[in-house]
Amino acid sequence: MMNTMTTDELTIAIAVPLEAEHVEQIRAVDPSITVLYEPGLLPPERFPADHAGDPAFKRSPQQEERYWDMLSKAQILYGFPNESPAGLARIAKSNPHLQWIHAMAAGAGGAVKASGLDTETLRKFHVTTSAGVHALPLAEFSAFGILNGFKRSAAMAQDQAAKFWPELRTPTKLANGSKVVIAGLGEIGMETARIARALGMRVSGTKRNVETIEGIDQVTNNDGLAALVADADAVVNTLPGTPYTEKLFNGDIFSAMKPGTVFVNVGRGTVVDEDALLAALDNGQVGYACLDVFAVEPLPQDSPLWNHPKVLVSPHTSALSTAENRLIAERFCDNLRIFLDGGELPHLVDPVHFY
Repeated sequence: MMNTMTTDELTIAIAVPLEAEHVEQIRAVDPSITVLYEPGLLPPERFPADHAGDPAFKRSPQQEERYWDMLSKAQILYGFPNESPAGLARIAKSNPHLQWIHAMAAGAGGAVKASGLDTETLRKFHVTTSAGVHALPLAEFSAFGILNGFKRSAAMAQDQAAKFWPELRTPTKLANGSKVVIAGLGEIGMETARIARALGMRVSGTKRNVETIEGIDQVTNNDGLAALVADADAVVNTLPGTPYTEKLFNGDIFSAMKPGTVFVNVGRGTVVDEDALLAALDNGQVGYACLDVFAVEPLPQDSPLWNHPKVLVSPHTSALSTAENRLIAERFCDNLRIFLDGGELPHLVDPVHFY
């Protein structure tokens, strides 16, 4: 739907920790908007772009009332309240004026789904994501994962820990001339493809709407994934978690890979059948796995992935960078201008499919 509210009625509330300089960026978009920002009601950041803030932070009862009163006055929220699905559910039910919430995450569909809100309620306001802001750090992490696998970094680290100098030296794989398959050629996938091509790799991938893409050798939908990975040297997943992608990477897909394939996941953990991945690691179909996301997070202590010699576990941090708050604020300001001008907001969460 188009924005129909006049700008002299528009109030924005900052629901998550944000530096004052970025709040001023938002205020500068248009002189007619009101931006509500009370840093004393927001938990301090423990590191750059710590959107949830320090979990030890507690509001007094009076502060808690003031926080929710501030959010209830706004038509637009910067961030989910308390950066949680429960906060989203509460404000959606208590704020009848709500028109738009901008989420900090690139893949906010999971949090929207976890709020438990019905489709009718979700259709009353927009939820936009920060998709694209995280494309470069995720793409760099994907390249890091591919190169780790190609250059045998896990094996070298084990040899170093054991102070072992092998009698026979093992050659490594060149990125140049190798093939990578990227599941999900959206913004993250295309940025990953750009870096892969810079390394001399040949790139193919999947896209929901199949189309010819310059620089991509072959594009299919997910039904063609098994055929694509059959001759791949590396496979990168950037897909979001939806009912249509759940356990897409299953035993059949891993079995279709050639032995020693490097697998990187920067999408969502639910896209991968972790039991099937472990079996593929053990039988050699997957030679190395670099994983930033998992089906259950935090990764359970008893997960075999923690100690597997061919796995790098990253605690869902690959999208983080010191520039993130600035980049998200800039994205929000661009979107706010579109909203004020009556345009269609980009990167909307689908209230049915949650991506």
